Amino acid sequence: MSWEAINAIAQIVSSLAVVASLWYLAVQVHRSTRVTRLAAQDAAASALREVTKPFSENAELGRIWRTGLENLDDLDAEETARFYHVTFQFLKAMETIHFHYIYGMMDEQIWSGWWNLYRHYLACPGLEHYWKLRSNLFSQRFRDFVDSLERPEQRLTVGNLLGGEEVSAAR
Repeated sequence: MSWEAINAIAQIVSSLAVVASLWYLAVQVHRSTRVTRLAAQDAAASALREVTKPFSENAELGRIWRTGLENLDDLDAEETARFYHVTFQFLKAMETIHFHYIYGMMDEQIWSGWWNLYRHYLACPGLEHYWKLRSNLFSQRFRDFVDSLERPEQRLTVGNLLGGEEVSAAR
């Protein structure tokens, strides 16, 4: 066998090795991307759970949240301050979830559920009032998103889900 034939065979083997390496790398990147997306989706959901978990564990805070969503006038100054504090945390968690979606880190079907949740909660008088006062604390992209959301005809939130709650205007 001549040196030219050996060289040609070596180049073919080398080319196949490069193709195999690139294929392996592509598979690993794809798997890594899936894991990253799943982790981002979980982190986003965890962020909102961290905010809302105290509502079920602390009856007073749960009452303040439910009442504040529908009628801020039913809260005293201290309760309103607590409602505003929790509202900021709630909206920041929602902004994080939106950020994950915008950057392709969230599955479209999962985002659909979040989008629906946003529509209902952001139409609450208490959250709308807070948003008018403090929307500048959030990114322009999130503000544009919130302002473009079509509000549902019938809001369904923890503040009115049972249907017996009185709904009135916010301050």
